[in-house]
Amino acid sequence: VFSSVTSLLNMSIFKDRFVLEDLIQEFQKKSPALSFGPLQSNGHISVQGSFPAMKLLRDFLLLKAKSLSEEDKRGESKSHRRPRRRLQQHRLTTETSSFIHDADGEKQVVVLDTDVYHYMKDFFPRTFLVADDVVISDITDGDITTVYIESAGSKSDAEQVLRVKEQIENLSLRLHSALRKERIYFEEETGDEKQRYKRACESLKPHYPHVLIIPYGTYIDVIGNASEILEFTKEVSN
Repeated sequence: VFSSVTSLLNMSIFKDRFVLEDLIQEFQKKSPALSFGPLQSNGHISVQGSFPAMKLLRDFLLLKAKSLSEEDKRGESKSHRRPRRRLQQHRLTTETSSFIHDADGEKQVVVLDTDVYHYMKDFFPRTFLVADDVVISDITDGDITTVYIESAGSKSDAEQVLRVKEQIENLSLRLHSALRKERIYFEEETGDEKQRYKRACESLKPHYPHVLIIPYGTYIDVIGNASEILEFTKEVSN
């Protein structure tokens, strides 16, 4: 419904660990679709952009806050107040997900838009076809899908897990900026009405090979290039 939303972030939670200006620059590179206002002295900053982009930023912030909490639990610092540290350029991509050390080796966590995840699974399945020593699993919660990439054993190469994570993340970022979604609602809730829409979508699908169709109970989501999905939904309605 809304093409743009605004949120006020309180960045003061990170001020003891990071230089806030550097952290905001990381956010800007991570989320180019969002517009950031000036950083206030109390650590507040306004952010404006699309709701899906805002949700991705939210999950990125939650992962970063969680990683700080895990560091505290491991007791890596003997001080109650840690010195600030500057973010390195090469960490701009790897910091978009949580890196967890577990008993079996290494685990990477990537947070994706669910629609983008479905599109990747359908049109780029090789992204998730990995070697036997790497295991990929996922949990979908509404518009957000969390993908877990981990080594199958303690002897597995952690760098390979990281490479798989970066491939998934880089592809998802490209798709997130390119894909759009249209939703076709059923005019009636009868089974015949739903079947007519589904048959229309199936008959048109060969003419739109890059469009993803996801049927639900009361509507059908159409995901793809903006111009293609507009033409597709128009033809389905006709």
